[in-house]
Amino acid sequence: MNERIKEIMMDFVPPMFSRIYLNRTAPYGFFGNYSSWEEAKRASTGYDSGLILNKVKDSLLKIKTHEAVYERDSVLFDRIEYSWPLLAGLMWIAANEEGKLNLIDFGGSLGSSYFQNRFFLQTLKEVKWNIVEQKHFVECGKNHFEDDELKFYESIEESLKKQKQTPNAMILSGVIQYIEKPYELINYIINQKFKYLIIDRTSFNNHNNDKLVVQKINPVIFDASYPCWFLNKDRFVQIFNNKYILMSDFKSFEDSAKTNVPHFYGFIFITK
Repeated sequence: MNERIKEIMMDFVPPMFSRIYLNRTAPYGFFGNYSSWEEAKRASTGYDSGLILNKVKDSLLKIKTHEAVYERDSVLFDRIEYSWPLLAGLMWIAANEEGKLNLIDFGGSLGSSYFQNRFFLQTLKEVKWNIVEQKHFVECGKNHFEDDELKFYESIEESLKKQKQTPNAMILSGVIQYIEKPYELINYIINQKFKYLIIDRTSFNNHNNDKLVVQKINPVIFDASYPCWFLNKDRFVQIFNNKYILMSDFKSFEDSAKTNVPHFYGFIFITK
């Protein structure tokens, strides 16, 4: 299973760009209804991972040094747009754990969620934020961002083995829909027995099935396109029922009231 998860890490797209909705008159958004991942890949252009990495790095370095306030999709903003349910979940976990937060952020880029919530996290007694990412993101993270609170690893296993205290929580924000076999990843994570799971910015279909589309990114951000799942919400939640209690579900801030678009949801789970 360890090797299979490494393969997943090689394939997944950085957790970005989910706030792009379907507009049938626009050249970007979500398109098609594909029968297989390979078919969707053939209809995609892929992405320049080196270009993405450099743009994200440059933006987050400005956030780290307080030269800018907020980064999303490598774009800088002068005001933080919080995912308040995610932040509430983080603070709830810390409250349950004597003011301490020790988590794995799967597909966490170079620390986007960490820096987004840094103002609130600094009030906690202890923070250990461990990002699991692709190799080139990990190398960049270690060189430019890693410190006593923020660490980078190439696999969940590596992160668990190198911690003095085992992380008891995991975040998956805007990443599950970009995995070829999302349910395989979910089952693997469930079997790791984290006490808390927070899932955010995940796209779901309006119908009773999983739908596979191609997401085309606004070229103002990047010229890229790749496969993306609209998952079935009921099926998704049921996977957790045997081992977790659903404490809360919520609409992510990307969610749109438009029809014929995915809905973006998040969930907070605690183990039974």
